[in-house]
Amino acid sequence: MTTRTRTRPGIRIRAGALLLAAGAVALTGCGTRTAGAGDSAEPSAPSVAPSVDHAARAAEAVARHDALFPAIAARCADAATAAASPGAAAGGPPADPEAGKYAENHAYKQQARLTPGARCRGDAHAARIRAAMAGGSGGKGAPHTVDEVRALLTGLGYGFDAGGVYGTGAVNVSFVLSVPESGPCVTGRLGPPLTVEAHGVYVEGGCPEPRGGH
Repeated sequence: MTTRTRTRPGIRIRAGALLLAAGAVALTGCGTRTAGAGDSAEPSAPSVAPSVDHAARAAEAVARHDALFPAIAARCADAATAAASPGAAAGGPPADPEAGKYAENHAYKQQARLTPGARCRGDAHAARIRAAMAGGSGGKGAPHTVDEVRALLTGLGYGFDAGGVYGTGAVNVSFVLSVPESGPCVTGRLGPPLTVEAHGVYVEGGCPEPRGGH
């Protein structure tokens, strides 16, 4: 006797629908994702900061200086073509071991080199200040106090953003400043004798001489 198994049509259709739905889910999981469906945004390319043209900035600073001090600008017009002037000492260690130790202990006093143009401007400003202090400004006589020195230098067009005037008496009064706009530094002391000289910034930063050593 043969037994036949009957399959109901409704069951066959329902099984086929389930298989199709499973295939659609698999394709959705492995295929291309739809934008806006939780995808993280692509990282943006890092921005590149524009490079700073230090030479152009230096030239602009010198131009501003020249507008403030035309006489010194005319005096130093050809300084850029002059031979480089010596600045901070460079080279190998001294032969004397004791001198080498001294140089190492005082390295904090090392100054940056001055370009020929900066050397010319610095020396010209130092001479201008020296002459004004030796003969006085406006017929008032040579300055003797901190207030008188500050007033004289301010009247000549100098500021003290990078320095100042110090002291309590004529012998102890000193000053340090940066030439407006372009530098370099100018340091002076009433004395006696009166001394005014130009120099580069200290390698540790600024025109005032650093205190202490390493």
